Amino acid sequence: MDAAAPAIELDGLRRRYGHRLALDGVTLTLAAGQTLVVFGPNGAGKSTLLRVLATLLRPTDGVVRILGEALPERAWIVRGHLGLLTHEPLLYGDLSARENLRFHARLRGVPLQRVDDLLAEVKLERRADEPVHTYSRGMLQRTAACRAVLHDPALLLLDEPRANLDPGAIELLEPLVGRQSGRSRVVTSHDPAAGLAEADLVLGLKDGRTAFLAAPDELTPGAITDLYRT
Repeated sequence: MDAAAPAIELDGLRRRYGHRLALDGVTLTLAAGQTLVVFGPNGAGKSTLLRVLATLLRPTDGVVRILGEALPERAWIVRGHLGLLTHEPLLYGDLSARENLRFHARLRGVPLQRVDDLLAEVKLERRADEPVHTYSRGMLQRTAACRAVLHDPALLLLDEPRANLDPGAIELLEPLVGRQSGRSRVVTSHDPAAGLAEADLVLGLKDGRTAFLAAPDELTPGAITDLYRT
């Protein structure tokens, strides 16, 4: 793993489902420590892009490098340096937050003290030993964020991480998965104001193709809203 390498390098990325191209020729470079925010309507290819970056889908064509490592050939190395946070919390419902996080800590060789530290950081200590199926949406997301950063990943992949969260939960998550974390990040969003505020690079996808790729201050007025027009 090359610490000086870009977080992400894509050159002509394509991902095909049968005859349909979900991603068609996406090319970009994201420097280490930067945040890429991805906008686009449902079906634009945002989730497919995240799944390719997460090594859950193989690219059909093109070059994909994560932290200097080529996919899919070096996916087994890349996976240990990724943190994934999606709409699904990826937690066992009958286990408590503490049990879920300790399970993942043992899988990754992370000291168990890290679990207690994270639970305290997101203010879940009092209910950390209750089954997560009893949790509110905000509590589930806080637990899932702890899971995503448990192993101190270099790159975070975040699918609308603040959706349906109240301001208090959002504030608690910022040090873990926000810009304050200092990590390289890919964030999908439907919120132009919030997305632009945290982006170093903005990607607009429509029908799997790049509609725009620019720094936030380089975007033309209406560029994001135009994505959502049929």
